[in-house]
Amino acid sequence: MTKNTYQKPSFQTQEEALKMARGTQRPSQSKEQTKLIAQGIQKGIDLYKRQQKEKARDLNKKLKKITGQKPSLQESDNLFIPVNIIYRQHWLPWLLLFLTWLSIGIYFVL
Repeated sequence: MTKNTYQKPSFQTQEEALKMARGTQRPSQSKEQTKLIAQGIQKGIDLYKRQQKEKARDLNKKLKKITGQKPSLQESDNLFIPVNIIYRQHWLPWLLLFLTWLSIGIYFVL
């Protein structure tokens, strides 16, 4: 069974819809037509709010699923994984150091 409960739109939604309808009102448009347009805008706003609530609920459900699965992932993180870190150094500083010591040695010998 589906739930079809109609909630009365909030006063703010009604006011916003009426402002938008008046903002787009044509000079020859009657008040009844403006009210109908405001009702359409109001239904659109309500539909948008409902969709956003559904999205938020879905995100919360997914978030709860993910947080529920984390403890099992953390248990597998406790396994020891050997990590080999290899530091690679450039050869230029070593070459310069060697040449410096060589030149100092040659200077003292001569």
